[in-house]
Amino acid sequence: MPYPENLDNHFVVDPAKFDFYAMDCYRLVGEDKLARTLAEEVLRAGTDFDGTERSPMRNAEAPVPLGVTAARVGDLEQALTMGARALEGDRQSVPSLIMTSRELAAEMRRRYAAEPAAQDYLNRLHSLAQDRPGFLPR
Repeated sequence: MPYPENLDNHFVVDPAKFDFYAMDCYRLVGEDKLARTLAEEVLRAGTDFDGTERSPMRNAEAPVPLGVTAARVGDLEQALTMGARALEGDRQSVPSLIMTSRELAAEMRRRYAAEPAAQDYLNRLHSLAQDRPGFLPR
């Protein structure tokens, strides 16, 4: 039985996908330096030289680990910038973004509850819950 011509490309491994999943694993276990490095690599690999996104779904989520790691080292401004960036894109994996946004929201509440900018970000997440049931961070 002859093999289809496109079989050669069927099992091609995408190394950037490994970085994408590893980025979240390292974030979840608190290996912030590795999570940040991989998130930056995901964004680099997912963006062409002219700024065109090659991987819009991955690029939409990669800013969240950057925000979480920034929050953990006391950089509220960077955490808010990255959190907002993740919410801006049109192409999002909503279940994955829910999980990571909840983690960023928890860091905001734990570390910056009294900061008005953090409250604004949390309020934005709450307003998204109106449009996307299940998005509401706990």
